[in-house]
Amino acid sequence: MRLSVAERREELLRAAIGQIEARGVAAVRISDVASVLGVSNALVLYHFSTKEKLVAAAFAHAAEDDLARLRELLGRRTTALRRLRAAVRWYAPTGTAKGWRLWIEGWAAALREPALRDVARHLDRQWKAAIAAVVADGVAAGEFRCPDPDATALRLTALLDGLAVQLTSYGGTVSRARAREWVDEALARELGLEREALTGADPR
Repeated sequence: MRLSVAERREELLRAAIGQIEARGVAAVRISDVASVLGVSNALVLYHFSTKEKLVAAAFAHAAEDDLARLRELLGRRTTALRRLRAAVRWYAPTGTAKGWRLWIEGWAAALREPALRDVARHLDRQWKAAIAAVVADGVAAGEFRCPDPDATALRLTALLDGLAVQLTSYGGTVSRARAREWVDEALARELGLEREALTGADPR
């Protein structure tokens, strides 16, 4: 079956994401992406004229996937605490979110590639804004206390990103169970709650 332009583009982007995760940004080639799909280099270059444009588009695609899942979790019709708990548990490197190796590669490459830096900054800002908004909702509803939702979102993000590096790049430095405990403790502390209060916020 012949793919539409949009379908072919998405197929190429997903293949590129897989190759970046497997090989790294520096090592991945147009031919690697083409080979995975059994297509020609020329077809890849027809849609993305350079490797740099393909890589930037692949990261943008991954970012949108992550943001869509985050919005889904935070948009559920339940308490702010349950929404926050679900989102943090999913996003944390001990959760079910995929692609931490991809994003660590992206952060490193962004130091040299302005297009990747823009993608990473966009994802970071959107994540923080979404978390801060739900924290503010919870404060307004009297669920918990938090004097500065924006600062809370920044601190939580910094913790999760840092743990992702430790768990992904330095296996054995910290156990997944310990990292999960630290995430729970940090969330409870930011919201002025006892850690035990989070147990009842687990979505079922």
